[in-house]
Amino acid sequence: MAKIKFTKNELKRQKDALKRFLRYLPTLMLKKQQLQMEIRKIEAQAAELRRNRELCFREIHQWIALFGEDVAFAELITVTSVDTEIGNIAGVDIPVFQDIHFEVAPYDLFELPLWVDTAIEKVKELASMDARIGILAKQAELLGEELRITSQRVNLFEKVKIPETRENIRTIQIYLGDEQTAAVVRGKIAKKKLVRVNQ
Repeated sequence: MAKIKFTKNELKRQKDALKRFLRYLPTLMLKKQQLQMEIRKIEAQAAELRRNRELCFREIHQWIALFGEDVAFAELITVTSVDTEIGNIAGVDIPVFQDIHFEVAPYDLFELPLWVDTAIEKVKELASMDARIGILAKQAELLGEELRITSQRVNLFEKVKIPETRENIRTIQIYLGDEQTAAVVRGKIAKKKLVRVNQ
């Protein structure tokens, strides 16, 4: 507990601080709820993408044995860039997926099997889902960090600052009340002495 002065100015300062804390706390609690809701939404989106990716992967699973034959997909298709933009949720800047770009190396249609075209499209689809999942994970990480900080602030206000300030106000009021009572008593004693001297 910080050392406080037992003055009227300190009492006013403590009351002002309490008003500030009580005004700021609901905003923090609202931000905390919003962050929790957004994190749940992002986790649901990521889970849905993972399910879709798994379905897509199962769909092409029959080709996996063929992929291992003579076709070198790592040389045929590469991701050149993933475009993102900055979004903002509850004051937190997060990356938002926009697009993914691929470079497909030219290949001879007569040398490679017919399924290569379809396989390239499926690989693009899987890579796009992986990029989206990665960006959603980054969003959840950034929002999770902000949620941690916001939760600490809520706890600081609820469990430390507000009770501490209320206790300071109570202590100062008791002290000032005692001082006022003592001043009244001293005044009465001085008045009685004056009355006795004047008699």
